[in-house]
Amino acid sequence: MSKFTPKPLLRALFLGTLVASGISLAQAQTTPNGLQTGEAVFEVLASEIALQRGEAGLAYNTYLEMARQYKDPRLAQRAMEIAIAGGSPDLAMEAAKTWDELSPASDTKPKEVFITLLILSNRWSDAVKPATALLRQQTPAQQENTLLQLQALLSKAKNESDALRAFYEIASTVKTPIQNPSLLYTYAMSAEKMGHTDIMEKTLRDILRKNPNDVNSLNALGYSLADRNVKLPEAFALITKAHQLSPKDAFILDSLGWVNFRLGKNSLALEQLQQAFAMKPEADIAAHTGEVLWVMNRRQEAEDMWRKGQKLDANNPTLKETLKRLKPDWARDDQISKGSWDGRFAVKVTGLTESQNQGGSGGFSLTQDSLKDVLEIRNPMGGSIAKITITPGEATLESDGKVVTAIDADTLVQNSLGLPLPARGLSNWLRGEVRPGSEASVERNSKGQVSKITQDGWDLTYTWSDTSRLEKLTMMRSSNIGSIDIRLVFDRPND
Repeated sequence: MSKFTPKPLLRALFLGTLVASGISLAQAQTTPNGLQTGEAVFEVLASEIALQRGEAGLAYNTYLEMARQYKDPRLAQRAMEIAIAGGSPDLAMEAAKTWDELSPASDTKPKEVFITLLILSNRWSDAVKPATALLRQQTPAQQENTLLQLQALLSKAKNESDALRAFYEIASTVKTPIQNPSLLYTYAMSAEKMGHTDIMEKTLRDILRKNPNDVNSLNALGYSLADRNVKLPEAFALITKAHQLSPKDAFILDSLGWVNFRLGKNSLALEQLQQAFAMKPEADIAAHTGEVLWVMNRRQEAEDMWRKGQKLDANNPTLKETLKRLKPDWARDDQISKGSWDGRFAVKVTGLTESQNQGGSGGFSLTQDSLKDVLEIRNPMGGSIAKITITPGEATLESDGKVVTAIDADTLVQNSLGLPLPARGLSNWLRGEVRPGSEASVERNSKGQVSKITQDGWDLTYTWSDTSRLEKLTMMRSSNIGSIDIRLVFDRPND
């Protein structure tokens, strides 16, 4: 028997595989790009067999390389589907982007999928360009539907401010005036995040002219005026009406307490804010409550309330701004941070099965200069293993003379080194700060030092010296491969 499969049978198997992968027989038969060569047939079959054997990474890489080689968007789509099924959102985005680039401009489906994947990965700013390109291709009715879909995804955003800013940029490209009241309200809130309070105020007043009892608009406009400390009598009237219409809404009660604080009624404001926090513990309500206590010279109670707020969400914009004004030692500006750390690490992975157990140790050096981090990882003998450079939106790893680039530093390290070392938030965490851009919880000791941070699935426990130097950092998390335990000991902490 020949060791080679006859070409007709190979072709039939190939077409069958494409059909099973969502590529129609008619499409495959008319593909003019060389996809039907023997080599291509073999690669597709090998990829599907690898996938069935659990080697999803191999199948993904082969499909994506073939898509680029043969300029065939269907193969990129298949790579994306494999990445999604394998729980690899970053790889899925890469494949979806390739799918969109290879597809005809008239085909909007790949762009829609790419945008959705970006947003679900909380990369709202990166979604602006493809989303605006999509809107330009759509009718007014389709544009409204797209904006409604984006609006629905806002609730999943880890950083609401970033998401709203992106929404404003996207929605502002629509030439036909928005009519949907819900979209108008979201547009108003997004305008405020961009600093366009004039647009926000005009939009909310337009809503209230049509519906004077719109509770959300009443509260939003009143709170904005109170927060800017302008038109306080009108702000009080707007919020009072909203409170009468919805007396059990904790956020409206927070607004009422805040406007009373602006009006100098501190005791009443504190009572209302404490009631609001009891109804709905939120970081921004904690920020307001703490500020009123601070002004009333009840400083320890204020700090206790802010601690509660940081446990809820240390990245809350209202809380961060409040702490920056009143407790600057609790809120540093990470945008101008510089520093360097040198130490040793040990990694232990306790897998779901004994064969999955793994570990490693070595040394590391981390240098931070504003928005650029450079992390060097060494083996136990001091030899260099890898150098990772991290900037916003990109990470580059240099190892064994090769350079690999990815959009996510943590994924890059895991894929390249096989060790689940967190890289993207490390410089912030080593300072005892949360990484901007995702929800985080902070706990502090009696000295006000950070004792624990929970962020990105990691639990970080801090050990400080008597001179407030970070001596040891323990990082733990659970993942689909088991539990991960990383211990960092510092030889040179933040010189």
